[in-house]
Amino acid sequence: MNNTDLKWVACWGNATSITDRREAVYAKNLTLRYPVRMPFTGSAFRFRFSNLTGTEPVSLTKAFVGHTPITFCGQNSVTLQPGKEVESDAISYAVNRGDTINVSMYMADCTQMNSGTLIIGPLSKGFYAYGDFAEADELPLNLTRQTNWFYFLNTIDVLTSPDNRAVVCYGDSITAQSWPDYLAQLAFGTNVSIIRRAVSGTRILRQYDCITYQAYGLKGAIRFPIEMRVSGATDVIIQHGINDIIHPVGDDVNPFRPWSDLPTVDEMQRGVEDIYVKPAKAMGLRVWSGTLLPIYGWRTYNEKREAMRHAFNEWLRTSPIFDGCVDFDAAVRSTTNPKAFADGFDSGDHLHPSERAYDAMAQAAALRLLSM
Repeated sequence: MNNTDLKWVACWGNATSITDRREAVYAKNLTLRYPVRMPFTGSAFRFRFSNLTGTEPVSLTKAFVGHTPITFCGQNSVTLQPGKEVESDAISYAVNRGDTINVSMYMADCTQMNSGTLIIGPLSKGFYAYGDFAEADELPLNLTRQTNWFYFLNTIDVLTSPDNRAVVCYGDSITAQSWPDYLAQLAFGTNVSIIRRAVSGTRILRQYDCITYQAYGLKGAIRFPIEMRVSGATDVIIQHGINDIIHPVGDDVNPFRPWSDLPTVDEMQRGVEDIYVKPAKAMGLRVWSGTLLPIYGWRTYNEKREAMRHAFNEWLRTSPIFDGCVDFDAAVRSTTNPKAFADGFDSGDHLHPSERAYDAMAQAAALRLLSM
């Protein structure tokens, strides 16, 4: 099969958002390394690096996939301008399904670490090391720590069989946690890659413009057009909206979380249709709704919020604007108290699932998305 018979398909991806605002937001003389398991066999890569939420230029002194330099218009280094993303040259690289590639970046100069996202799951881990080790076979143990923050690296495309395709998982912290990785494990050996576009704390209709909650990310209307740049995508699962319901507490309690931020269910429905479904359909994608999970016992839980979640979920299950529904709520809720998680399915905060529940969510998604 020659290159004219192949196509570019995203084989790995995360969202890019504003990192948590801490005392130290700069790094220097730092190597980042992200291992990525390949879902497909292919002959070339291209890489997208993002400084979407940065306010200063970021210079990648060098970047490698394995021992192969990643180049940009033939150059080994690149400067990511604030608010911008850059795609690499196509890099010839033979890879087989199941291989693990290492993508490494070295930043020699003082670098603003504003653009990244926090992701967890069995396939999601990274490393950072002080010093220049981008070309090293192994990072030095005494200078290296593991991280779940994914900085700058946004998407990897592979030149592969035209039968292969990508499924996008779009959402907030629940999708930033493990179920997309479990789904990727279930998809391994099929012609489907799982691309995660998730940022903890995000809402459909609002965003925060203060450093306390900046890491909660951009609102849907800003995120979606950028994050849906996914080569070879055929489907998107949208599991988003619980933060619109649970965040507002009144400005007498928190000046950044007024009651005016609490939408109606109708406003949430219109937001999903206008911000997500119509644009995704225009891209030629199938759109799957993902129901919102139980929140009974969460610190801002009340019956009004529960009624909103229930009404929104019924719409997600029944609206004809979707190609189908992945009923995550049904997969993880208690049979005796459907407002709450099933036994063993609550992480302990009554909002985020346990690992067992994330596996159940992946199984529910696989039944709908991987059997097509």
